[in-house]
Amino acid sequence: MKFIPIIQLIALFCYCYYGVAQELQSPNGALKLLFSLEKKGRPTYQLDYKSQAVIKPSHLGLELKDAKALMDDFVLVGSKTKSFDETWTPVWGETKTIRNHYNELEVTLKQKRTERLLRLRFRLFDDGLGLRYEFPQQENLVYFVLKEERTQFAMAGDHTAFWLPGDYDTQEYDYTTSKLSEINEKFDAAVTENTSQRQFSKTGVQTALMLKTDTGLYINIHEAALLNYACMHLNLDEKHMTFESWLTPDSNGDKGYLQAPCKSPWRTVIVSDDARAILASNLTLNLNEPCAIEDTSWIKPIKYIGVWWEMITGKSSWSYTNELPSVQLGVTDYTKVTPNATHAATTKKVKDYIDFAAAHGFDAVLVEGWNEGWEDWFGNSKEDVFDFVTPYPDFDVEVLRDYAASKRVKLMMHHETSGATRNYERHMDKAYQFMNANGYNAVKSGYVGAIIPRGEYHYSQYTIKHYQYALEKAADYHIMVNAHEAVRPTGICRTYPNLIGNESARGTEYQAFGGSNVNHVTILPFTRLIGGPMDYTPGIFEMDIRVLNPNNTSHVNSTIANQLALYVTMYSPLQMAADLPEHYSAHKDAFQFIKDVGVDWDESLYLEAEPGAYVTVARKAKGTQDWFVGHVNGAATRSTDLKLDFLDQGKTYAATIYTDAANAHYKNNPKAYEISHQEVTNASHLKLTAVPGGGFAISIKAMP
Repeated sequence: MKFIPIIQLIALFCYCYYGVAQELQSPNGALKLLFSLEKKGRPTYQLDYKSQAVIKPSHLGLELKDAKALMDDFVLVGSKTKSFDETWTPVWGETKTIRNHYNELEVTLKQKRTERLLRLRFRLFDDGLGLRYEFPQQENLVYFVLKEERTQFAMAGDHTAFWLPGDYDTQEYDYTTSKLSEINEKFDAAVTENTSQRQFSKTGVQTALMLKTDTGLYINIHEAALLNYACMHLNLDEKHMTFESWLTPDSNGDKGYLQAPCKSPWRTVIVSDDARAILASNLTLNLNEPCAIEDTSWIKPIKYIGVWWEMITGKSSWSYTNELPSVQLGVTDYTKVTPNATHAATTKKVKDYIDFAAAHGFDAVLVEGWNEGWEDWFGNSKEDVFDFVTPYPDFDVEVLRDYAASKRVKLMMHHETSGATRNYERHMDKAYQFMNANGYNAVKSGYVGAIIPRGEYHYSQYTIKHYQYALEKAADYHIMVNAHEAVRPTGICRTYPNLIGNESARGTEYQAFGGSNVNHVTILPFTRLIGGPMDYTPGIFEMDIRVLNPNNTSHVNSTIANQLALYVTMYSPLQMAADLPEHYSAHKDAFQFIKDVGVDWDESLYLEAEPGAYVTVARKAKGTQDWFVGHVNGAATRSTDLKLDFLDQGKTYAATIYTDAANAHYKNNPKAYEISHQEVTNASHLKLTAVPGGGFAISIKAMP
């Protein structure tokens, strides 16, 4: 008889009972993932970058409602690895093609006492990790309710964080910059706005969360492919410096209703020792499914203007009247009310905007406040205020449709849902048919106010499913969607590229509500834009809001040069020139950059980057030899020695350079700028200075 040494028996037992550690490396070898089952069969992973700890050993699992949790008591019943490498072409994007290259580890676990199966999938790219939960079809797990997801991200130190409070309904905050150990201490100060109306994930933070370590690593934690699942926040255990997922609850406090087979969104960790690599990462897009729309010829990037800023600033109004019209037999009677002299969306004014768009080469004009119901709403959520097809008496749909078509300009629809998701779904087909009939091919949808049904949140599973329903329904009608106040994007625009924009962050409108931090636009590319493009609505030239509305003392914390740079640094296939036409006419030389700059790109290069301080980007316009450069600056004056070595060798280019004047300042001299011209080659250097809240923008056009 052959005897097996006791140490081998123990090792054999541990392998059969728990499973040996599984290791996975990124294609370039810089990242290493280690998966194991710890004591009591608890799934655990860790992540290193160039031998530095990014995520220390962290647990994975889920709590179920009225059932044993899927957190421990697991054994490994299968594992396999694979490599994948493809190059795909986005419908629109920052680059002409995108490489999707990763190594994958799939582990299948069985929970001993319940016989339930759980599959974990890890994808390791050169720039980060994606992991998700998968629930195979099985007898012992069919319908189930999530009580909580318990995905951990154990940090290796007290990192610097750029964070937003874990609000279930909005991302429209300024960012707080602090050490991890200071988050709970600073949380109350970060949520001073509308706190009585808000619900938060304990004292957690939102994703995308940007971190910087003392050793110079940049780490970004987010999620990808958020479908039929609640949006994830992160709660911090300060004692152990460990983040744990916290899903947005529904009106019952539940976190999700699932049916196997199904899967969670990807949990993502992007990491590099170079901040520019975080901005250049395509990991979030690559973790989404390929395009689901067979014919995408109708999806086009858009540069637009709109009847919007004058209403945001209080110069004009959305509503036709300040009175509630009489309602008889279900018919709203606007003949019995006095029209509002400040109503913006009139046939005459929209014609003027169409003329301006046509004269300056813009694709579309957005009109808000065109439809009945605004005076009955006033920002308060109501179930059935809007029907999305009935115009006010001073907005002639047919006349404007024909006039816009004669000028080769599109009108962009606005649907303010007032958070009433069921009402919007009831009217959606009719609203989209109305758009088709009247030449609208893009819609800006809004979800201002509390979500209806009452008790639901903007980021709960119910509402996530609504946003997706609206997007897919729009695709059926060949309509592009720009969703405001919706959930932060997670790369779904790869699968549904008719999602050409989102707001889902503190945009330009807040400059009319008291301003944003001067470094706000140097943080957004590292946070909000990780998941997809933002309709930030840049291009403000008049910074003193009192010029538009004497009662509004707000100030836009930016210089004109900074506003120009945003068209390059804040990537979007949907770019608005947000200011009033008369302000552009007063600065025609600076306005020329907005007219020239592209909205779709063959190549994008992140030249300089530091979260909260500065971002410099160069982009090559789609199908051309023209380059555009943008630099946005934070609170300190900064000089840049800009190398143009990205230009083609042997070619000469004409550069138009828009910079802050020497005496410019975002607060007391924001409209001071200078424009210069010179011939450049790929050997040229440009020495440029940006003032606080300033920047520079450059158009570089190939010469014959």
